[in-house]
Amino acid sequence: MFQVCVRAHFDAAHFIRNYEGDCANLHGHRWDVEVCIEGQQLNDLGMLIDFKDVKQSIRKALKLLDHSLLNDLPTFSSKGLNPTAENLARFLFLEFKRDLMLGEKRLAWVKVFESPDTWAIFKEDQ
Repeated sequence: MFQVCVRAHFDAAHFIRNYEGDCANLHGHRWDVEVCIEGQQLNDLGMLIDFKDVKQSIRKALKLLDHSLLNDLPTFSSKGLNPTAENLARFLFLEFKRDLMLGEKRLAWVKVFESPDTWAIFKEDQ
């Protein structure tokens, strides 16, 4: 099994509704995001997927989030979801899954770092 992973980042603010602590206040992060694709077969060039295609998909999705107040985005505001690292990981997973042409490959997971030492991962049940 091969895995190809790409990392990128965006800057955005958020707050956690109904949280008792500092994170209830408006604050910002430089969010790092890792996207990992996996599969068994390499193409004729010896690639699982072109890094360029993964980077393009990441840029497209992160443009929706960059320099925003995440709580105001329809994904979070209309559903009453807190923009936690966990919910961001699921949101981005679904965005990448919709955007990437994976064929026999699959989106293995999306990891969202809220800081260098804290992160959440979303992956589908297998």
